[in-house]
Amino acid sequence: MSKLRRSAAPPPVRHVHLGLGNFFRAHQAWYTDHAPDAADWGIAAFTSRPSARSDAVAAALKAQDGLYTVVTRGSAGDRFEVVRSIAQVHTADEWDAWLGYLTDPRVQVITTTVTEAGYERGSDGGLGVDLSTVRADLAALRTDPAAAVGTVPARLVAGLAARRAAGAGPLTIVPCDNLPDNGAAVARVVAGLARLVDPSLADWIASTVAYATTMVDRITPEATDRDRADARATTGVRDRSLVVTEPFTEWVISGEFAAGRPRWQDAGATFTDDVAPFEERKLWLLNGAHSLLAYAGSIRGHVTVADAMRDERCLAWLEDWWNATSRHLTLPAVEVDAYRAALTERFANPRMRHRLDQIAWDGSQKLPIRVLPTLRRERAAGRLPAGATLAVAAWICHLRGFGATVTDTRAVELVELASGPLAEAVRRIIMVLDPDLAADPDVLAAVLDQARAFEGA
Repeated sequence: MSKLRRSAAPPPVRHVHLGLGNFFRAHQAWYTDHAPDAADWGIAAFTSRPSARSDAVAAALKAQDGLYTVVTRGSAGDRFEVVRSIAQVHTADEWDAWLGYLTDPRVQVITTTVTEAGYERGSDGGLGVDLSTVRADLAALRTDPAAAVGTVPARLVAGLAARRAAGAGPLTIVPCDNLPDNGAAVARVVAGLARLVDPSLADWIASTVAYATTMVDRITPEATDRDRADARATTGVRDRSLVVTEPFTEWVISGEFAAGRPRWQDAGATFTDDVAPFEERKLWLLNGAHSLLAYAGSIRGHVTVADAMRDERCLAWLEDWWNATSRHLTLPAVEVDAYRAALTERFANPRMRHRLDQIAWDGSQKLPIRVLPTLRRERAAGRLPAGATLAVAAWICHLRGFGATVTDTRAVELVELASGPLAEAVRRIIMVLDPDLAADPDVLAAVLDQARAFEGA
């Protein structure tokens, strides 16, 4: 059985990425590999935080010279391709390597996929200055701007401080997580931390560093042993870094780049003046639906999205959600209808084993941007459709031990708040999500009724 190995030198590193997960390898690295100038834009990819799991991912990819197979899984069969754009692989604790790339003027782009929780934001959307992790990194950077730090904002600030000291010139940060207006969101936390470390650094960043805003879309479930065995049988290659994904992919980008970038537009990315309409369509229709199915579907005993799509009750809930949120999208109705039809087909693909328990992670970070905007808009319009509250009710039951196991950055706090009598749990959890909604008796009553139905199912 052969292994993936390079037969020639990797492309020069001009692009740094933080967050060495499956989605990055199926999306940003894939787009760079498909760009006509890929030979000029090697990626140095880092895990976002130290852990045994992420270190194992990095080790497996290093052993293959950064090469890996993307399996594009359509309903009619699989397509296999080797992606070559990752030139170097590093773990989060390879600090000298991180600073070294950021001080190299050839590096002109940083992309990030660290999940919504990774940006350490507070309740107001700015830097979470009260978080112990942020406080520790701030103290370290005030003592030494090159100190090894752990949080994503601090890693970026330390790298940019080193870049300023080296006179390495401008670059662009391109966040690719499901945050509304993610470019501005990341700019805010970076600026907030930089100003606390060194106001002159914050001024330099404001004048030298650009931020792009993006919308990303490609379903990428965790590869299984069966996936790896099937790929080995087909390709004759043992690939420990295999990525499974769907045929559909979308990347919408806006903003001016401070320096160079790969020709992603020639690989299928869309550049636009306004990402917001695409972002809302994806966050609410796809991600909101995923959260709904993750909690409600797992309560009904389903394991994957495709399993839930065979359940008439889940399908009805999905249509209720889509009907509620579609009223607030600004794209033409014909485009929204086409996207909903495409999502139905994508979700139902039986060959994509997208696990609901994986999607259910970090609901405390996801519901406020995937679900609450629709609920607030519906209340402002004097409506309270069942579809607008169902995901909230299912999430509360999830926190109470129903369905998928809770994996959340705020799990200890939220599981405690969700315990005890259901009515009190509903009020406490909605207060965490949005105090204004918690003061709305109709919202409380609707969520309580739906939660009772879930717990009685």
